[in-house]
Amino acid sequence: MERILAAIPNLHQREYLRVLHRMEPHPLYAILTRQGFAWLTQPGLSVPVEIYIWLRSDLEAEAAVKTNCQYND
Repeated sequence: MERILAAIPNLHQREYLRVLHRMEPHPLYAILTRQGFAWLTQPGLSVPVEIYIWLRSDLEAEAAVKTNCQYND
């Protein structure tokens, strides 16, 4: 979780962070919400969990996440 929190301040518009994780980091989600980030979690292909994180106000990054991952609305 520390590496994720260190990386997210460097996200710019139209960028997202893709995290490959061994488990779903539930405590992280409240922190992301407080800091203005959105996320999407899905089962991973090569790891148990993939997490995509982007600035909540960044609609382009959100669209890219939903296009580039296996998530379907």
